[in-house]
Amino acid sequence: MNYLSKLITIFAFAFAFAVGCSSSKEITQQETTERDTTATAEIIAAVEATEDWHLQSLDNSAFYGTSVERAYDEFLADKSPQKKVIVAIIDSGTDIEHEDLSENIWENEGEIAGNNVDDDGNGYTDDVHGWNFIGGTDGQHVDKDTYEVTRLYRKLGDKYAEMDENDAPADQNDYEYYLEIKEAFETRVQQNTQQLMQVSQILQAINGAKETLAISNIDSVTTSELTADAEDTPQEQQSKQILSMIKSNGADEQAIKETEDFYEHLSDLSEYGLNPDFDPRGIVGDEYDDLTNRFYGNNDVNGPSNDHGTHVAGIVGAVRDNQIGIKGIADIELMILRTVPDGDERDKDVANAIRYAAENGAKVINMSFGKGYSPEKIYVDAAIRYADSVGVLMISGSGNDGSNVDSTDSYPSRFYDDGGFAENYLSVGASSWESDSTLAAGFSNYGKEAVDLFAPGVDVYSTYPNNEYQKNSGTSMASPVVAGVAALIMSYYPDLSTTEVKEIILSTVTKVDQMVYKPGSDEVVPFSELSATGGIINAYEALKLAEQRSN
Repeated sequence: MNYLSKLITIFAFAFAFAVGCSSSKEITQQETTERDTTATAEIIAAVEATEDWHLQSLDNSAFYGTSVERAYDEFLADKSPQKKVIVAIIDSGTDIEHEDLSENIWENEGEIAGNNVDDDGNGYTDDVHGWNFIGGTDGQHVDKDTYEVTRLYRKLGDKYAEMDENDAPADQNDYEYYLEIKEAFETRVQQNTQQLMQVSQILQAINGAKETLAISNIDSVTTSELTADAEDTPQEQQSKQILSMIKSNGADEQAIKETEDFYEHLSDLSEYGLNPDFDPRGIVGDEYDDLTNRFYGNNDVNGPSNDHGTHVAGIVGAVRDNQIGIKGIADIELMILRTVPDGDERDKDVANAIRYAAENGAKVINMSFGKGYSPEKIYVDAAIRYADSVGVLMISGSGNDGSNVDSTDSYPSRFYDDGGFAENYLSVGASSWESDSTLAAGFSNYGKEAVDLFAPGVDVYSTYPNNEYQKNSGTSMASPVVAGVAALIMSYYPDLSTTEVKEIILSTVTKVDQMVYKPGSDEVVPFSELSATGGIINAYEALKLAEQRSN
């Protein structure tokens, strides 16, 4: 959402310039800065990232990519994969019929499709391609859901909201936690309400200007054509000023569309994500508080809103040699586990998805989701412990808040509540295709202890539902880049342990010796201070070391 915030800042600035108001200052609630606005204009004006930039290497391109293509061309050309690795995609669901994915979707050989029998006895009936933990037995799905802070606010509010301020709570710590949650929730609601109003006003101004000038697409006119003249009415002059300033700052019709999508997102937050009275869990039909209940949901892994999961899956394992679409990083099998709605994922579902993946043959689990609260973390910890014990490599995005997660809570996490941490776990920050001071994505979380490495996560081109393709940005894109490289190593060198693969990835990163903007700020810091390794994943060097270690 950081990129959209930048676009909205441009619009707000243009609107303020044209009508003489202060909207551009108010937009700071979206965590943007003057540097962000300038960077956005430069990004739009600069040469665009290529569709395969994340697969390229710095020695033969302008990008800090992964060197995946160099690895295939120079190192793997005379080699063959030794094993088909299963990568679990825990996400929003995936379009398993996509032209560039269907060939690589995992098939559970122990299950007979459509016979309504749990043939392999794993507790999940007809789980041919994975499982949907947020679906109902009647075929319905949870699409929208609340944020975790909303659920906590509702749950704790039932205990404390009506309590008189002079009453002493039975559990002081619990009460103080409620006050913390209450403040966080109310702040989030206030921010969302303010953003919704701002974006609404901006879109009304832009669409009103387009209507006044009878312009359906601002890409069809030039800034010179928007120069006001003496024959224009005051309304026409103002409309031309608004659209001219927008275009001169690099915005286009696609940017307006993305801002409209952002408005819909904010509206959904009001109606669903930040609505304490909304609870879709009845669709699933489980007893949610019974964390021991693992067997619920349905086998429809597509889900109603699978844009995100389809994009993530393609980065890891889109078919490489079919001459269509894109090239995934590895020729692997994609196990699809649907746990992430439009809202925050629930700990119970995450834990059960991790267990399912580990018990059904996955060697890598990609987790491109996250949140700031994890009330049932003890159950997630138990699942991670189990997956760690059987040699599954778990990979998650570090998050998109531009925060230092060494000092800010962010989940999922390798660190257990009762001490210790998962050995086979990687946390990934997002890097940009620009090799200058904006190399670290402005939205990416970072941390010298909690984040292991960075990987391409800005304008990554991948699969989209209905045989389409699109660029997306986020640590959600960086995580599957690392998952793909890990699976690639495991495919060619199956004798290496999971821990060895992890250590190889960390020890072969491309070190970056330059100053960059610290994500979420205008402070300049060494890129090396943003993660434990101080570098960006390098598949070519990782495979070379893997061969040395396996001999």
